[in-house]
Amino acid sequence: MSDVPPAADAAHADIGLVCALKLEVVPLLERCDRVRKYTGGEFVFRGGLTGEDYDIRVVIVEAGTGQERAARATQALIDAHTPNWILSVGFSGALTPELKIGDIVTANSVVDMTGDELKVDVRMTADVERGWHVGRIVTADEIVRTVAEKERLARQTEALAVDLESLAVARLCSAAKMRFLAVRAISDELSEDLPPEVLSVFGGTGSLRAGAIAGALWKRPGSAKDMWRLRERAVTASERLAIFLTGIIPTLAESSRSR
Repeated sequence: MSDVPPAADAAHADIGLVCALKLEVVPLLERCDRVRKYTGGEFVFRGGLTGEDYDIRVVIVEAGTGQERAARATQALIDAHTPNWILSVGFSGALTPELKIGDIVTANSVVDMTGDELKVDVRMTADVERGWHVGRIVTADEIVRTVAEKERLARQTEALAVDLESLAVARLCSAAKMRFLAVRAISDELSEDLPPEVLSVFGGTGSLRAGAIAGALWKRPGSAKDMWRLRERAVTASERLAIFLTGIIPTLAESSRSR
C-alpha cells in the first residue's frame, strides 16, 4: 500500500460526480478550467478545476441511464480518482406540484420503489423561494412518463422527485464509507406527461439514438415540437444545476480538507 496521501496523488479528485448524460453537466463544465476528456474502461470521464482560485479538482463520469450502469461508473470513479465526495447529479422528474422546471432537490434520503431506503447526511436547508428543496428522492427502474404514474409513485413513496440512478450511487458510497450527496434538477413537472418517444430515443448506455429520433419524427411529426420543448427544459435544468453545484462544491471541498 502506498504511503502517499490522496492529496499528493495526481489522479486524486476533491469532488467526483456521477451523471447519466453529458447534457446534464455541460454548463458546469463550461465553468471549469483545464477540462480534459478521457476514457476509462467503458466510461467517459471529464476532469477540470473549479472554485474561486481554480484549485478544486472535479471529475465527472458519464454513466448512462439506470442503476446498473451508475453503480459500475461510481466504482470506476472511486478506483481511478479516490474522490473525497461523490455526488449523483442530473435531471429528475417532479412528484409534487410545487416543484418547477429548474428547481433543485437535494436528497436527505433515497428510496427505491419497494421502500428500501438510505438516509443521507445532508446539512443543507431548503430555500423554496430560490427553488432549492431538501427531501426524499425515489430511484425508479424506468422512466416515469405520465402524470398518473408520477402521482401514484408520489403516494407510494412520499418522495419529492424521481430519477434513475441515485440509489445505486448511494448504496455503493455507503458500502465504501464515502461521503455522498444526490443533487437533482427538475426537468419535467408533475402536471405534464413526457412525450412517448422519450422511452425509445435513449440507447442502452443512455446516449441519444439518432435513428430512434428520426423514426419518431417519421411516425409522429408533431413529436418534433414536444422533443424541442423537452430539450429547452433540459437546458434550463442543466444551467440551474451548474449554478447550484458551483456554489456548494467549494464548501464540500473545504469540509474535506479541514478534516
